[in-house]
Amino acid sequence: MSNITSIGANSRLRSFGSKTAGPGQPVYITGEIGINHNGDLENAFALIDVAADAGCDAVKFQKRTPEICTPRDQWDIERDTPWGRMTYIDYRHRVEFGESEYQAISEHCAKRGIDWFASPWDTEAVAFLEKFDLPAHKVASASLTDDELLRALRATGRTIILSTGMSTPKQIRHAVEVLGSDNILMCHATSTYPAQAEELNLRVINTLQAEYPNVPIGYSGHETGLQTTLAAVALGATFVERHITLDRAMWGSDQAASVEPQGLTRLVRDIRTIEASLGDGVKKVYESELGPMKKLRRVAGVVAEAETAADAEPVAV
Repeated sequence: MSNITSIGANSRLRSFGSKTAGPGQPVYITGEIGINHNGDLENAFALIDVAADAGCDAVKFQKRTPEICTPRDQWDIERDTPWGRMTYIDYRHRVEFGESEYQAISEHCAKRGIDWFASPWDTEAVAFLEKFDLPAHKVASASLTDDELLRALRATGRTIILSTGMSTPKQIRHAVEVLGSDNILMCHATSTYPAQAEELNLRVINTLQAEYPNVPIGYSGHETGLQTTLAAVALGATFVERHITLDRAMWGSDQAASVEPQGLTRLVRDIRTIEASLGDGVKKVYESELGPMKKLRRVAGVVAEAETAADAEPVAV
């Protein structure tokens, strides 16, 4: 069992290796590589570099055991791929990385100073990922109803990110009961690729904050564009995940709903600006305002005069 645990029951803070996510902490930003590498290790390295250069905290992959995750009646269906015509099960193997590739990924991420983790889609994939010292595991929205997988993930002791796309409130509550709430971070998501703005329903972030007061709430976006993800941060998302790609025109089902390198750089920059601008919610007069106040405010007002007099009174000893 990992010694990576949450930072205390009834706390909205979660540990991600050396970093912490939750209210009052910098937004934890993840570039979702998924299978946008198309089974090419050099593509994976290039995407890691894009995320590191943009200032992301982590990149995320997807890990499947093809024979478990692919329905048996689809194994022999042939499809056209960049590598020629092949059966679907052969294609699923073609885009999966094994232990040597993930070891190389782990080393490249360490060299670039960025974390990595993955969404395991079956219990064998959980066991595979546990060979590495990861900051977290991710539950894909499609896996939220897989109790066996959730129990295996809970047993690792690591922080678990739970995406809630394509799920009802009752299904979400059941998943939280299976996982336990002390060690999870929950992400609002809409599982359409790409998702339309009118179906993002970003106010669900606030709904989840109210319903799960000891769970930090994040956002996993599949829309095109950046502004709605920035709005999620303004609404209080403590974790952000977006699919990333080298080029949206590349082959693959997730590429079109992914962010290209320049967009990712802008997204990280703007998230950092927004979180700096949100402040602590306590209204105050900044020292930088005193000059403009002196120049522009013609009448000090009775309240200001009383405050000035109160500040000038000697303190009783």
